[in-house]
Amino acid sequence: MVQHQTYMRRCLELASTASGYAAPNPMVGAVAVHEGRIIGEGFHRQYGEPHAEVNAIRSVREKKLLERSTLYVNLEPCSHYGKTPPCAEMIIAARIPHVVVGSVDPNPKVSGKGIAKLRDAGCHVTEHVLEAECDRLNIRFMTYHRKHRPYITLKWAQTADGFIDVVRDRNVVGRPNWITGWYEQTLVHKWRSEEQAVMVGANTALADNPMLNIRRWHGRQPLRVVLDRQLRLPASLHLFDGSQPTLVFTDGIANAVRRDSVTPPLRRRGGRGVRLAAVPFDEQLPHHILDELYRRKITSVLIEGGTQLLQTFIDAGLWDEMRVFKGTAVFGDGVKAPEIKVP
Repeated sequence: MVQHQTYMRRCLELASTASGYAAPNPMVGAVAVHEGRIIGEGFHRQYGEPHAEVNAIRSVREKKLLERSTLYVNLEPCSHYGKTPPCAEMIIAARIPHVVVGSVDPNPKVSGKGIAKLRDAGCHVTEHVLEAECDRLNIRFMTYHRKHRPYITLKWAQTADGFIDVVRDRNVVGRPNWITGWYEQTLVHKWRSEEQAVMVGANTALADNPMLNIRRWHGRQPLRVVLDRQLRLPASLHLFDGSQPTLVFTDGIANAVRRDSVTPPLRRRGGRGVRLAAVPFDEQLPHHILDELYRRKITSVLIEGGTQLLQTFIDAGLWDEMRVFKGTAVFGDGVKAPEIKVP
């Protein structure tokens, strides 16, 4: 078992290399071992590209050794045709006699079917090796399929006296009143690169005019999501500059807009990649938002503010993780930070 754990940890190391690139697919690493020696390894580099098992098998120089080898993979090999053929079939074709799996795939298209296919072909399968660690690596993917919603991370910065901003004119485009420094701001860009989407409310979009990109980091730019009930945000904001996709949630009843339509002002001002999603702005708003993001195969969202939006998700119990910066600045008055209700 110790040997199994050693190679499974290597799978996790390989898999984590694809953080921010694999979604909505999971991060997966695979290692082929022959008589205590790694003869091949690979990981799923990016959504739509070959899976980890394929890359690991292809990397083996002496393919005949696979018939006397063990393949380690941190997530159950897929058994269905998607953007790529089933990995289970490739493993069977390579005549690999033993496969060690970390987590069972929660995707109903797979969920045990890959393991069953391998066993039916005579392959010995060992399950649940470092399962907790494997589940944690793909917590976003697991949450998406188990809870049928994206994994939600709430993030904000607050002053020593509990404010996230000063009171400002809600009709004037401004810029952030920074509570954190360069290091923390760069860290946030790294966090953004690890999520599929970043969300703010209309007040934050107008007050701070954020770009919501990863200009201080590297990786794939996230989908920008903004709530704009009355479609009052000016198309001149950075969110609508066309540099990366933006999804605008608006009140479908109030604005009578069609799902996936684009508002004329945004179209006229060059709002490339700006789409609308019409949902009811009622007491179930967080659920409506997450249902729509689930439909769009968004597995994770970083919600950055403001207080009203953050508090709405907190009160609804729809969050998985909080990341709160506490600065030394004192505002004395302003916009209160969200309240975390402890039972």
